[in-house]
Amino acid sequence: MILTVTANAALDRVIFIPRFTPKETMRALHTVESVGGKGLDSSVVLQSLGIANQALSFVAGQNGKRVARLLEGYGIPHELVWVNGETRIAHVIVETDCQRHSHIITNGYRVEQADVDVFLARFAGLLSTASWVIAAGSLPQGMPADFYAQITEISHRAGTMVLVDCPGEPARKSIQASPDILKMNRTEFASTFSLEPTSIEELRSCAGKVLSEYGLPSLVITSGADGILAITSDIALLAASPRQQEVNAAGAGDAVSALLAWRFSQGDDWAKALRWAAAASAAVVLTEGTADCHPADVQKILDQVTIREM
Repeated sequence: MILTVTANAALDRVIFIPRFTPKETMRALHTVESVGGKGLDSSVVLQSLGIANQALSFVAGQNGKRVARLLEGYGIPHELVWVNGETRIAHVIVETDCQRHSHIITNGYRVEQADVDVFLARFAGLLSTASWVIAAGSLPQGMPADFYAQITEISHRAGTMVLVDCPGEPARKSIQASPDILKMNRTEFASTFSLEPTSIEELRSCAGKVLSEYGLPSLVITSGADGILAITSDIALLAASPRQQEVNAAGAGDAVSALLAWRFSQGDDWAKALRWAAAASAAVVLTEGTADCHPADVQKILDQVTIREM
């Protein structure tokens, strides 16, 4: 079972318009409500592919109730820690004429230390059946910056592997606990470590230096059309899938987290795990809902993924 951890849940409101035109009234073609928050999105991917998972998340308010109903609709087993305030809304603006999507995210709930203590206690109680933990996303107000470090330490004491997907100070703090995989996108990587790689080759070089400097077991960086870069002390691989006709790209990076955790739990090596991750990430962009995907799409794309050493 894969256990996903979401500190900052969201209700995704996907709004489809032909094109964003400033100063004009724009009418949506249609809208879709989806589960939001990186860890929960990974659970959506796993559930869509029939992979056993459990979601643990903070939620609040009426939006939190809607998130809970969406999770129930997917059939995702979930444990929710309710806090004061309101779950944020992530408006995903999809421009259908140019296959472009943007995010407008509202402020969400604030957590107190007592809420964090309850969450961590529930997390520890769920670890006995977990092979991997995916701890992902931004942190809400009030959350200690070392939250993912705490998640990693608790997991490792239980003998469970951890993938952490976040940027900035929470990522740097998590490094102290040595997560098995630290993952982020290319922009987040550059800002987190104050680097400015301008090509995939420079990104590989920068990633190698960060891996060595911080003693990380592995580093995964999603880089859009360039693919998924994975670095360990032994390998540097780039996985890329054919470009798809995008419908909604939200959640594609969370599919990478989901599939890496699953395939490693099945004993795959890096090349095989990355192939699955790239295929699922590409499949996600073909659906309207955040992180939705279809097994047939993943299988179709799987053989088209290229893996090369860097």
